[in-house]
Amino acid sequence: MSININSKLDNQNNFWDIALEGELDVSTADKLKEHLHKLAEEEIVDMKINLTNLDYIDSTGLGVMIGVLKKLKIEEKEIYILNPKSNVRKIFTITGLDKIFKVEG
Repeated sequence: MSININSKLDNQNNFWDIALEGELDVSTADKLKEHLHKLAEEEIVDMKINLTNLDYIDSTGLGVMIGVLKKLKIEEKEIYILNPKSNVRKIFTITGLDKIFKVEG
């Protein structure tokens, strides 16, 4: 199981553009946590996380996103979840996190 993380700062629109590919679970969550917190330390802006190529997410992965969202909320910033596959969207819906994150697509 692995995850690829690509990110870039969109200076024009003032947000982090992040794409996840693979599986976000207990074995890959620390990598994402490190990456997202590093981005937040560099620049506190909204994060748009594209999940088009994310095949799986578990509670550990959700926990990482919640932790980063708490950090961003202090500065009134958001995390947008873009284009999740139906199985990934279902996890956000079942847990009620679709009300916490801005889920689009």
